[in-house]
Amino acid sequence: METRRQNLSAEARRSVTIEAVIDLAGVQNPSEITTMAIAKHMNLTQGALFRHFPSKEMLWHSVMEWVADLLLAKIDRAAKGVASPTEALRAIFMAHVEFVIERPGVPRMMFAELQRSDLSHAKRMAQTLIQRYAERISARIEQGKQCGEIDPKLDTQAAATLFVGTMQGLVMQSMLSGDIQRMKAEAPRVFAIYLRGIRSHP
Repeated sequence: METRRQNLSAEARRSVTIEAVIDLAGVQNPSEITTMAIAKHMNLTQGALFRHFPSKEMLWHSVMEWVADLLLAKIDRAAKGVASPTEALRAIFMAHVEFVIERPGVPRMMFAELQRSDLSHAKRMAQTLIQRYAERISARIEQGKQCGEIDPKLDTQAAATLFVGTMQGLVMQSMLSGDIQRMKAEAPRVFAIYLRGIRSHP
């Protein structure tokens, strides 16, 4: 394992480190994760860790940037080629659920960053992610209004906010229950209620 790690490129080493942080965030409070704990988890020295990330702050920023790119790419792939705007919204919702189940450390890090009182680089990245995510939802809602699937009088911004909030609530309930897998069973029912509220009714 150590030999294989030594052969990694600098970019690959950064990715491995980021995934190690997310793994740790899945089992402990993200705010309590130290660079020493990360290095120990990876069988590295702290010095080796800091060769790729000059500070913990820069590491956290890189983690949030990596999460943003990965999540947005996943939901974009899920909605690509789906002609129906409401079905595209469903595909995005389910893809996000799958993403969280695969990486439970991600929402824990997101919630931890958003609760910080200071505006760190990582917190700004988390805020940007939510904004970019909501923009994608708003675009699908507007498409749905134009083609008649979604109520043309619907407040698009409020509906996008509700979509994000519904996902966050589902994630939080699953985390509180200690069973992240329950999202898979609950997500379709939760989304059905959301969809009922935004659909165009004759």
